[in-house]
Amino acid sequence: MQRAKHIGIVACSAEGAALCYRTLCVEGAVWMGEDFHPEVTMHTYPLGEYMRFGRMGDWEGVAGLMRRSAEKLARVGAELLICPDNTVHQVFDLVARDSPVPWLHIAETVAAEAVENGYRRVGVLGTRYLMEGPVYPSRLRPRGLESCIPTETERQRIDDTIFRELVKGRFTAESREFFGRVIERLGERGCDSVALACTEIPLLVSQADSVLPVLDSTRLLARAALRAATD
Repeated sequence: MQRAKHIGIVACSAEGAALCYRTLCVEGAVWMGEDFHPEVTMHTYPLGEYMRFGRMGDWEGVAGLMRRSAEKLARVGAELLICPDNTVHQVFDLVARDSPVPWLHIAETVAAEAVENGYRRVGVLGTRYLMEGPVYPSRLRPRGLESCIPTETERQRIDDTIFRELVKGRFTAESREFFGRVIERLGERGCDSVALACTEIPLLVSQADSVLPVLDSTRLLARAALRAATD
């Protein structure tokens, strides 16, 4: 069997990182055979450190955490890096530019999947920083894709749900129904798909809960890493 590349996970929030890690291990068998997956190492600073810098608008501070995680992972042999956190991809270019190890961009994997499926207008759900920031427009637009985000009131409730519930491992029927209604309204505004662009949202919302095809950023990133690691 050809050796797969060692995947390093620069983790941020526990629930999303755990889903990404599990996907790598469980679905690795598709590429490598039963009970096999690439070597995987994960490093994470406390979520509170990331949130402290984010709340101050100190994105260089966020980048510094990611760089230090990447350096630790490179030292133990990681050959490919991923970060299962959409929001911090705001500083992806700063981090990846001088990285000793190549990175995959989570929004690029979502954009590639949208193109492959013929979607044209993607609704984007995530933290307020993510929905109102450049991460997804910067990757969707060059591929000819439009993006759309919920209303301001919806964005605030989504953000509150992520930080008060999802990152703490709380997944309620009430929140699931709310997300379903938001997705319905995105469909009414012309979206033909929806990106679950917070790595915890796929733990709350599945395809069965959505009237639009879902683009699960967490699992799509893990699958892209598996392809890159085993090519």
